Amino acid sequence: MISVPDTVVDAGVQAAREAEANAPWNFTVNLLDILLITLGFSLISRETVMPVLVSTLTDSKLAVGLVAAIFGFGFYLPQLLTAGYTEQLRYKKPFVMTVSLVGERLPYLLIALAVWGLAARAPALTLVLFYLCLATAAFSAGAATPAWLDIIAKVIPVRRRGLWSGLGHSLGALLGVVGALLAGRILAGYPYPTNYALLFGLASVFIFLSWVGLALNREPPSVVTKEAIPLRVYFRQLPAVLRRNLNYRAYLLSRMTVLLGAMANGFFIVYGRERFGIDAAGIGALTALLVGSVAVMNLVWGFLADRWGHKLVLAGGALLLALAGLNAWLAPSAAWLGLTFVLLGAYSAADMVSSLTIILEFCAPEDRPTYIGLTNTLLAPILILAPVLGGWLATVAGYTPLLITSTTIAAIGGLLLVFWVHEPRTAPLVVVSSAEPSLFTPSSLETDL
Repeated sequence: MISVPDTVVDAGVQAAREAEANAPWNFTVNLLDILLITLGFSLISRETVMPVLVSTLTDSKLAVGLVAAIFGFGFYLPQLLTAGYTEQLRYKKPFVMTVSLVGERLPYLLIALAVWGLAARAPALTLVLFYLCLATAAFSAGAATPAWLDIIAKVIPVRRRGLWSGLGHSLGALLGVVGALLAGRILAGYPYPTNYALLFGLASVFIFLSWVGLALNREPPSVVTKEAIPLRVYFRQLPAVLRRNLNYRAYLLSRMTVLLGAMANGFFIVYGRERFGIDAAGIGALTALLVGSVAVMNLVWGFLADRWGHKLVLAGGALLLALAGLNAWLAPSAAWLGLTFVLLGAYSAADMVSSLTIILEFCAPEDRPTYIGLTNTLLAPILILAPVLGGWLATVAGYTPLLITSTTIAAIGGLLLVFWVHEPRTAPLVVVSSAEPSLFTPSSLETDL
């Protein structure tokens, strides 16, 4: 039996009491953060507004696919580089606040200025600047994510994380429905490129305001931190995670399959424009359907996640993604295509509620940043490949093969989640950060918070 020093136990108890006392406050301020940032991003949706903006700057379908590829690469790849550093910090909030303010939020304002000043006379330069700003924002968000999620794990109880995520994204999306309709009116009511500049400028306001909610967190200190080790030593320890945690490995492979099945997501709106002649008002309406679906399904998924686990949510979202592609393939009109965006919103909501939160349940508290960073870094190549492959398929074979391929792969990914991955809340906890078992298990401090 392992002897745990009394000082560590006392510190853990004190941290648990502090987190419990501040739980209502932290729930509220983090709700404010997620609500405002969701509202901001709904105005410049990566599924509708950004692809259409890119299509006005270039005729290349591959360029449209690069929106999702660049964001996915930037967001997921750097997380493993910062995870080890994060595990050394007793307080994560100062690091997150700095990176997310300058690196994550500022680039969207710069996009607004670039589009306003350059899009009409230098579309190629504007496209390059757009990609650079998007990559910077994504890289910074990814770099801060292991530390930010560790804050969430410390300040929001495990049985309330689904409610927090679902409610925050849902309220933000409800406001985003109005924002999406407003986006359609701005796109139709203002000349190009002023319309897109206004959208990115307005989105930046809400994205900056969300930082206030982050800054108001009352973060308790981490009870267990790790000593600094060389990066090469840290990387050599990572294969043990995949070797020993078989359920986590099954989750990763299933998740990779689902993400590959999302290769058509950024092309639904461009497909609608080319096939059905959807205009600016139609883009706003479809964005409103997408955001409205996100709003409703965030609440549904959040309830299901708290009650039955995040695996159920992710599997359901993957199967609905497959139905979205199938419906787009069979849609006889633009109105029918609206169902695709409803289903896409349901998938996006499942991803928002559970894709990051489930990672916290595969490991011990002190291993969370490593698991978060490892997961998202390993997923990065798929997130890059999927939209690029989608753009290549659309270019050389047309939209029908793209839709059939994405639908099939998404369905396979959903079935893998259902039948191969065990619900992590009921699976044995695997500790890989040291030769010693974790000081805390899911039945101790973590679930008591």
